[in-house]
Amino acid sequence: MRWLLITVLALFLLSWLAPFLRRFGFGRLPGDFNFKMRGRDINIPLGSTIVLSLLFSLISYVI
Repeated sequence: MRWLLITVLALFLLSWLAPFLRRFGFGRLPGDFNFKMRGRDINIPLGSTIVLSLLFSLISYVI
């Protein structure tokens, strides 16, 4: 239950910070897919997710 709460909070925080992170290139890295389907923009940020996961893992390892 604890990990579920942490995951939901992390996703909420990342979605809130997404416009700020785009200024630094997140969401436009190699491996991030952006396409239109039926008039909607679909974003699948695989590369950015891996980079952020490595960053958070490093932070949690140091702390």
